[in-house]
Amino acid sequence: MRTFGNESSENYLETILLLSKKLPVVRAVDIANELDFKKPSVSIAMKNLREKEHITISEQGFIYLTESGKEIAEMIYERHLFITKWLTELGVPEDIAAQDACKIEHVISKESFEAVKNYVHAHPVKH
Repeated sequence: MRTFGNESSENYLETILLLSKKLPVVRAVDIANELDFKKPSVSIAMKNLREKEHITISEQGFIYLTESGKEIAEMIYERHLFITKWLTELGVPEDIAAQDACKIEHVISKESFEAVKNYVHAHPVKH
């Protein structure tokens, strides 16, 4: 069973997390620029995330992750980093590994991800 289940929302939350690490504040325009989306699309997504209480938006338009939003974003980002690294270690070119990780990170169940992670840690790739 999926914990969140909405790939688009997960991508937005992950993007907010990453932008918050490199920018003093995150605004809808920053997200639009990062994802190369139109601002109205981002505004609709932010409204949905706010309604689900995954983000808060200040009067100045600054976007912050709530605890639930941060939890989801960190889970997706951990999957992204792990899967990218694992595929790269298996010999997949880094750009392709990152693209594939972006897809896999949203569809793999928590149980399957934990199983893969445990297996990889127990059986490191030998070069």
